[in-house]
Amino acid sequence: MRTTRFAALTVSAVFALAACGGGDDSGSAASSPSVSAETSAGAHNAQDVSFAQGMIPHHQQAVEMAELADGRAASAQVKDLAARVEKAQGPEISTMSGWLKAWDEKVPESMPGMDHSGMEGMEGMDGMAGMMDSADMDKLKKASGKEFDSMFLTMMVEHHKGAVEMATTEKAKGEYKDATAMAGDIVTSQNAEISKMKKLLGEN
Repeated sequence: MRTTRFAALTVSAVFALAACGGGDDSGSAASSPSVSAETSAGAHNAQDVSFAQGMIPHHQQAVEMAELADGRAASAQVKDLAARVEKAQGPEISTMSGWLKAWDEKVPESMPGMDHSGMEGMEGMDGMAGMMDSADMDKLKKASGKEFDSMFLTMMVEHHKGAVEMATTEKAKGEYKDATAMAGDIVTSQNAEISKMKKLLGEN
């Protein structure tokens, strides 16, 4: 009798554990994908797509300009500013590229004015505010010392103004919370850098 009772208890325990384990597994499997989808691809609109597709090449050009400061800039303040542009905007490019992939939208591969292949059919790519053309970039690449500093600051002020304009539109019309939050950060940080660059140029 004791052996039979023990066997019955053991079987009951096994079924009880299996039921608990099955409930936990099915719960996590059901919740994880929905949370992931909600986070990466939910609640966005055409403005969010336009913002990411426009800001990626805009940031790419800012990073390219900042990289030129190494070995060309005379001012330590200009070099520091350029380093901060690279540090801030590089990760934002990666983040926005991730959004576009999650939304199944085209990710820009090159900058306007350089090579438009790979950008066809994307919103907001024409007449992007603050972008330098290839002639401007060539001049900056050939400059050095104080000439580079002045040219870099002047161009970057205009570039930042364009980014602030684009980000302001995203804050007002975007739906994706992460995108509107990034836009708010861009407005705050780049307006502060514009003020600093104008001081270095002697405009304030």
